[in-house]
Amino acid sequence: MNALRTAPPPAVRSRLPQVGTTIFSVMSALAQQHDAVNLGQGFPDFGCDPRLIDAVERAMRAGHNQYAPMPGVAALRERLAEKIAALHGRAYDPGQEITITAGATQAVFTALLAFTQPGDEVIVLEPAFDSYAPGIALVGARMVRVALDADFRPDFDALAAAITPRTRLILTNTPHNPSGTIWSAQDLDRLHALLAPTDILLLSDEVYEHMVYDGRAHASAAGHPGLAARSVVISSFGKTYHVTGWKIGSVAAPAELSAEFRKVHQFNVFAVSSAVQQGLAEHLRDPAPYRELSAFYQAKRDRFRDGLAATPLRLRPCEGSYFQVVDYGGLRPELAALDEEALARWMTREIGVTAIPMSAFYADGRQRQQIRFCFAKRDDTLDRALDRLARL
Repeated sequence: MNALRTAPPPAVRSRLPQVGTTIFSVMSALAQQHDAVNLGQGFPDFGCDPRLIDAVERAMRAGHNQYAPMPGVAALRERLAEKIAALHGRAYDPGQEITITAGATQAVFTALLAFTQPGDEVIVLEPAFDSYAPGIALVGARMVRVALDADFRPDFDALAAAITPRTRLILTNTPHNPSGTIWSAQDLDRLHALLAPTDILLLSDEVYEHMVYDGRAHASAAGHPGLAARSVVISSFGKTYHVTGWKIGSVAAPAELSAEFRKVHQFNVFAVSSAVQQGLAEHLRDPAPYRELSAFYQAKRDRFRDGLAATPLRLRPCEGSYFQVVDYGGLRPELAALDEEALARWMTREIGVTAIPMSAFYADGRQRQQIRFCFAKRDDTLDRALDRLARL
């Protein structure tokens, strides 16, 4: 028995040999160790609307505790179709063209499984969210990285040059994590012109769709007649309603694409929490929470930016999302000389505020003297972080 207990496990050939602990986990652990204000990981430290909790509880007590329909609860899909039509003018059939997912990450991975074959190419614009590359690797496709320009805008000449006969899908993200930039309607027009002669699909990650500032509008692929026909549009209830731990999102796509998406979805997830879907369907009857979200987060953005303006950190534009990128080249020379991860670690230990190095969002770990903060925090959390950052 002792020999059995101490025998090593069989050797395993890793599907992701280059993947280790993410920088988010590393920096969060360091923040906890040093009692730092954690502005690294992108999630709120405040609660959701109590009415949403009540709606989910009512659904549980009403007996909605067994499997939901595979595509999602009908009432929730209907509410989403109404919302998209009102916001973007696109009429999706809730029965055939909207699917409820276990968060946006599952939606991305399921789309990659559904629409790519081994050896296909997937174009991703960098800097990029860290789950994209492993998903592409796991499905056997090849990730083609195209850098956004110095202002984190799409470089359409570089994008055009990256397209080959093997390109199957382009993955975009607006509002953008990590930079906080947004795509304009003109950007979507240029993307459409580029893709129109091809059979390339668009996977549009729009989880921060309701966080767009200064009177700008969110330009959704769903609202672009040319792009919508080839697009899988991903949204997140977790981001919109401050419940990231619920891991629930949605996909809107034409019927032909949705049918292929659901073929995979039914076997890697099948269905998402019945009670949560019922509660969200009830909550979505009131558009105020998502219509007021931009103003809510713009106030936090402005509060945080006003405080950062008094430090040597140089603010990059933040047009959307709940992330703020700063340049630290103006810090004293010995700090400005540090690479981004070293600076983030130093700030956590010595200043007591945690950020994420922008190098973590590039495959080559490129250094631009930039770090990213998350301002989806209570005002007192932001103020405590600003008090500490004033020591820079």
